[in-house]
Amino acid sequence: MSATDRNQTDQTNQPDDGDQPLARRDLLLCVTGGIACYKSADLASKLTKSGASVTVAMTENACRFVAPLTFQAVTRNRVFTDLWPDVQDHDSGHISLTERADLMIVAPATANMLGKIAWGIADDLVSTMAMSSSGACEMLVAPAMNSRMWSSPALQTNIKTLAGRGVHFIGPNEGRLACGTTGPGRMAEPDEILTAIISLLDQTSPKSAGT
Repeated sequence: MSATDRNQTDQTNQPDDGDQPLARRDLLLCVTGGIACYKSADLASKLTKSGASVTVAMTENACRFVAPLTFQAVTRNRVFTDLWPDVQDHDSGHISLTERADLMIVAPATANMLGKIAWGIADDLVSTMAMSSSGACEMLVAPAMNSRMWSSPALQTNIKTLAGRGVHFIGPNEGRLACGTTGPGRMAEPDEILTAIISLLDQTSPKSAGT
């Protein structure tokens, strides 16, 4: 095979941006503690296959449901689980990761985490990242919780507060919940979240394009 033929073959084998709508995008996927964490692993895989570089941050409770190694395997990136970085790290992770990200996604977003973000409580890695995302990147949240928690006046007030600040929401869906009841509270499906992310980022250029 000639060099020209090899070059043409290489170009043919290159992924088409149409097949990877999130090419050159840096996404920060934040996972909080809930049974829907298993969907987050699927979401991380779909985002990676769509061309995005996905960095995952997990709360302590999220690590009880899905091991960080699962996310590391599907994203091929380091997973962050603690506010306190290794001594050899010189960047403040919660600052540098949100500065680099084109979008911060919280999926699942528990009632507890939504309350923290709404009231400016930064007492763990994800809530601190949420606060540092202000002015750095947009945020999309996918709530997941019991139906009564979703319907509670306190939570609905927090939802309105966050929506008023420009936070984007997807879901929750209705269906059978982990507690055995049926109603609103199921986290949106990974394909739905993927579609929402592509739509949100469609009109903007990747941050990496300016570097």
